[in-house]
Amino acid sequence: MPLNSVNTNSDAALALQNLNSTNAQVSTLQTEVTTGLAISTAKDNGAVWAIAQGQRAQVAALGSVTQSLQRGQSAVDVALSAGQTVSDLLVQIKTKVLAASDTSLNTSSRQALNNDFKSLLNQISTVVGNANFNGVNLLKNGASNYTALANADATSVITVKAQDLSLGGANISIAATASFATATQAQGYINSVNSAIQNVSTALGGLGTGSNALGAQANFVSNLSSTLNTGVGNLVDADLASASAQLQALQTKQQLGVQALSIANGESGNLLSLFRNIQ
Repeated sequence: MPLNSVNTNSDAALALQNLNSTNAQVSTLQTEVTTGLAISTAKDNGAVWAIAQGQRAQVAALGSVTQSLQRGQSAVDVALSAGQTVSDLLVQIKTKVLAASDTSLNTSSRQALNNDFKSLLNQISTVVGNANFNGVNLLKNGASNYTALANADATSVITVKAQDLSLGGANISIAATASFATATQAQGYINSVNSAIQNVSTALGGLGTGSNALGAQANFVSNLSSTLNTGVGNLVDADLASASAQLQALQTKQQLGVQALSIANGESGNLLSLFRNIQ
């Protein structure tokens, strides 16, 4: 190719090629600065993007696990609160039947104690019946165990066993219709009340253990999610300080490229000066 040609300007073509390359790098860095991501789409780095996307899916799944565990904690906490109330009511019932066992009491006094006794039994039924959270009642008769997700694959669960605190149930054998009219009848409830107090305490211990297990797993899942998010960031996040420095350098290079292209485009015009004095 002739050194001086108006048909082909190799210098301009090279300058344009370099400028286009610089413009592409500037565009890439501007995207990094805008999104904060060095790898925002699969075309940036397919392998790394796929790994990061898989980890994002894991984190999203762990969010569902956390919700399941937290629902379980709330249901168990409601059951524990209600169970503690039941236990306190049983202690009051014990004082009533003990007092009514006193043979020196007159009939009206014993009847008053019996009314209190039945009222306390009604309160137990009310408390147990209202120990609901999101449709879960771990204290009612026939209640199902609560099963919470423990991992993102649903291959592991944590089960909290339901505890029947209903009257006439497994832990409280006293019937909802129980009452007494004599000291002997009142005394007959003492052993049942003592057993109920012990059974309820054991039941609450089981619920407490379940609550602790749910809480520990929830903390683990939360920490795991944070670790996975950090790992995703290490894979795809942009180093904004470095990107800013590179962007500034490329913008300078871009300006120089524009000037170089302008100079190269002007070379063909310089040839006109060779013919200006020709008549």
